[in-house]
Amino acid sequence: MRQQLSSFLSLFGSFSTLICCALPSVLVTLGAGAVMASLVSTMPWLVWVSRHKVWFFLAAGLLIALNFALVYRPHGKVACAVGSGHACEEARRWNTVVLWVSVAFYGFGFFMTYLALPLREWLGL
Repeated sequence: MRQQLSSFLSLFGSFSTLICCALPSVLVTLGAGAVMASLVSTMPWLVWVSRHKVWFFLAAGLLIALNFALVYRPHGKVACAVGSGHACEEARRWNTVVLWVSVAFYGFGFFMTYLALPLREWLGL
């Protein structure tokens, strides 16, 4: 149960970094500034989230690190509350998939938030 909760929270946290920080950058880069303005007027909480993006990235990073610790700990310490070993392996497989999707979301959000503009300026584009 703890591992599933950690997987869900890390996916939610990394997805929130996408919504707060990567989505506006991508929309403006693609020339969809009007869409971004419409999103902000429809969902004003996006402004608050983007103002506190450092905390969102820290929280999401910690949740992903916790999920790594739970998913990749030695098999000898894993206790399965379900009756069959097959169900444990299937749950572990799904948790691993959710973990790596979370890492991809987090990485893309981090790149668009903190690295895309400096890289663009460094390349002279």
